[in-house]
Amino acid sequence: MLRILANDGMDASAVKHLSDCGHEVVTTFYELDVLKEKINEFDALIVRSATKVRKELIDVMAGGRCKLVIRAGVGIDNIDHVYAEEKGIAVRNTPNSSSASVAELTIGHMFAISRFIGISNYTMRNGEWNKKAYSGVELGEKTLGLIGFGRIAREVAKRAKALGMDVIYTDHLGKLEGFDEFKFVEMDELLSESDYISLHIPFIKEMGPTLGEEQFAAMKDGVRIVNAARGGVVCEKALLKALNSGKVAGAALDVFEQEPTLNEELINHPNVSATPHIGASTAEAQKRIGVETYRTVLSFFEE
Repeated sequence: MLRILANDGMDASAVKHLSDCGHEVVTTFYELDVLKEKINEFDALIVRSATKVRKELIDVMAGGRCKLVIRAGVGIDNIDHVYAEEKGIAVRNTPNSSSASVAELTIGHMFAISRFIGISNYTMRNGEWNKKAYSGVELGEKTLGLIGFGRIAREVAKRAKALGMDVIYTDHLGKLEGFDEFKFVEMDELLSESDYISLHIPFIKEMGPTLGEEQFAAMKDGVRIVNAARGGVVCEKALLKALNSGKVAGAALDVFEQEPTLNEELINHPNVSATPHIGASTAEAQKRIGVETYRTVLSFFEE
């Protein structure tokens, strides 16, 4: 029997499946100090975004019972995965499960910052009828630039194309085979040609933000920015400056440099659509994540 700790919770159907297979799943959330005491009572640790698996915890795990860490989601930047592997702890994620949900949120945010959906909803609830203030733009025939072209970005690209957008992308791997309906460009061309820019890359602390003051200066006037990837890939200070100057006409943010964010000036800006890191928060995505997670657990320990 395996003992599995889902420290940030887990879809009930996945818990049931593992339990039906004879394994014990604990879904209690432990803060770091307690987690360090408990971790080697388990064979596997499953986390989402809340739990950070850093060197301090990995050092406790090293040589102990827990041999597997799974990020129930796409990004693994909340896990020091290279260090963990060096210490003999396997790290896995669920890359196929939430792509559609994050892509749909990205498109939804694009509509929100194009048609003032959020702010007009708010002002109407305050008894205001600001019809003339909310003259927006259409997505059709606009150019969408995707920074990073992994699974989620490709789902965004398909949906944007269906809306009549021209899609260009840049990726550290260069031009990717099998996606000829979308144009590969270098970063400088993407910045200068895009009406909308959506980021789909991890945050690498040593590299800093991908979009900062220099990049904003290279963009079209009136560009719109979407970040449902990772906090930190867009410099919030530079973004706020660009919003206030009108360089950026709208920004949609599901992720932030600090979460929960304390940047009230940014999230309360009238041209910002903000959500609290809910990209994968759909019933369908959570079920798929649960399935992929329990399959990963079972296959790992069957090897």
